[in-house]
Amino acid sequence: MLIAAAVPSGVTATAEAFADPVDAQLLGDEADAVRRAASRRRAEFTTGRHCARTALRALGQPAGAIPRGERGEPRWPRGVVGSITHCSGYRASAVAHADVLATIGIDAEVALPLPERVVATIASPAERTMLAELADSRPDVAWDRLLFSAKESVYKAWFPLAWRWLGFGDADVTIAGDGTLAARILVPGPVARLSGRWVLGDGLIVTAVALRCASARSDAGARAG
Repeated sequence: MLIAAAVPSGVTATAEAFADPVDAQLLGDEADAVRRAASRRRAEFTTGRHCARTALRALGQPAGAIPRGERGEPRWPRGVVGSITHCSGYRASAVAHADVLATIGIDAEVALPLPERVVATIASPAERTMLAELADSRPDVAWDRLLFSAKESVYKAWFPLAWRWLGFGDADVTIAGDGTLAARILVPGPVARLSGRWVLGDGLIVTAVALRCASARSDAGARAG
C-alpha cells in the first residue's frame, strides 16, 4: 500500500484506490462541490471521499459526509485530522486522531518529469541545485515532480493550522534519497518545520508530511520562549 508506506505508522488509518469503485457514492452536501464538474472530476472526488470514509472506519470513527470547506479543504469530523489526494489512476486518504497528530498532508502524482517552466516557478535556486544532485545519484526518479508533490503535501498540512495560503516559495523542502523529506516554512505561522516521507511505486510518487501533537507543543513553546 503506497499511502501506508508514506504516512506515520501506527497512528494513521489509510485507504487507496487505483480505480473508481462502482459502489462509491457522495453523501450529504458533498455533491454540491462537484455538481457542475466534468465526469472525470466528479469520479475522482467521489472515490477520494470513498477512501476517506474507509480510512475513518479503520480509525474507529463514523464515516459520514465530508463536506468541502470554503478553500476546498475537507471538513473532517471533530477530533480527526486527515488529507485526501487524487491523480490519474490513483486516489488515497489518510486520517488520524487529532490528539495524536496536529495535522497531516498527503499528495500523489504520476511519476513523470515536470515541464522546465514549471520547475522554475516551484523551486528555489537551492532546491534546483538539490534536484540536480539527486538526479546525478538516481536519474530514474522524477525528482522535480517529487518536489512538487512534497510542497503540495506541505500546503495541505499547513492550511488547517494557519487557515491561509502557502505559496511554493514559502517553504524550503529538503529531499533525501532514503525516502525522507523535511520542510522549513519561510513565513510566520503556527509551525516552522514539517517532516515526512516519499515513496515510489506503480508509476506514482506519493508524499506525506505530518506533525505530532507533542512536536506542535514543543515548537510553540520554543517560539514563545
